[in-house]
Amino acid sequence: MTVTVPARPEPFALDPATTAVLVIDMQNDFASPGGGVDTSGGDITPVRATVAPIARTLAAARAAGLPVVYIAHGYAPDLSDLGPEGTKNRLVHADVGRATTAPDGTPGRVLVRGTWNTEVIRELAPEPGDPVVGKTRFGAFHGTELDALLRGLGARTLVVTGCTTSVCVESTVREAAFLDYRTLLLADCTDEIQGRAHHESTLVLV
Repeated sequence: MTVTVPARPEPFALDPATTAVLVIDMQNDFASPGGGVDTSGGDITPVRATVAPIARTLAAARAAGLPVVYIAHGYAPDLSDLGPEGTKNRLVHADVGRATTAPDGTPGRVLVRGTWNTEVIRELAPEPGDPVVGKTRFGAFHGTELDALLRGLGARTLVVTGCTTSVCVESTVREAAFLDYRTLLLADCTDEIQGRAHHESTLVLV
């Protein structure tokens, strides 16, 4: 398959007063050995490759005074917010709630809030004052306080990082467009568990 990438838009300047950085789902279940993806046989290598670029981005953002907002995907221990039986969200998250063991030996559960599984990876850990917004669907705006938080920060442009490119990242970028945010997706700061072709397709679409 040949993919034709359209011409890149003209670059635009980022105004620190109206720009925020999003870090989407860079949590242990998706990016750490022993997390849900790793223990189910998935390859976390592509997502791991984004850690250093994201860390550099966050350092530069904080130095410039940009707020950093983290997004974490997770469900209540009783899975009451996963959705009714037979719904798409429940079907694609069939592994949610599975028991795991964290690297320190403590018990965990895949994508359950309050466990090691849904914590942001230590290399990108939030600093004091960094908001962490929990979500239960692919898009970070759906059913969350993210829009109100960003408007309170005065953010109109979003620098987007995280995983996975074609699912939670793309969903969030689309939602942001519907809410009139301007987004800048950093290609080396996001990647894909499902395969490189999905990542590349989202870059073309965005």
